[in-house]
Amino acid sequence: MPSTYDLDKAIRKIPGFPKPGILFYDITSILANPGAFSHCVKAMEEIYDNEKIDAVAAIEARGFIFGAPYALSRKVPLVLLRKKGKLPGKTMCRKFSLEYGEDEIHVHVDDVKKGARILVVDDLLATGGTVQAACELLRDAGAEVDHVFGVIGLPFLKYGEKLKAFKVHTLINYQGE
Repeated sequence: MPSTYDLDKAIRKIPGFPKPGILFYDITSILANPGAFSHCVKAMEEIYDNEKIDAVAAIEARGFIFGAPYALSRKVPLVLLRKKGKLPGKTMCRKFSLEYGEDEIHVHVDDVKKGARILVVDDLLATGGTVQAACELLRDAGAEVDHVFGVIGLPFLKYGEKLKAFKVHTLINYQGE
């Protein structure tokens, strides 16, 4: 992985957002910094250089931003994982629990090829619930999912417990708020 870039300096930290007591790690500051954004995509290229990846599945919406350039550089399809009502074709879905209720994630049935080895990408890994649901959904559709990538990891929120069946890689981890 490229070690010449200090990603921590590129990530804006916003206390009290979206509610008091939360420290928000804002990836928009990475996107506004071409060096930081390029670093993230190049790091993905290096991390997965020797892995067989047939497609990249990116989670709405910020996962799209990191998954798309990587899929393009790898010359593999980009599969979108979206919230309910956002995909126009025939979809499969997986419901999952959140701190405040339930949500669901959808994928176009035709976008997932049986037996395809898919890398799941999101911007930030926290509790792991959304990513776990995404991985299970892709597996239900017939894909193989071994790898999960996130730019930022918050291991103190225990995403590792839900994602222990996958090889998880993050570029930077924060151990607390």
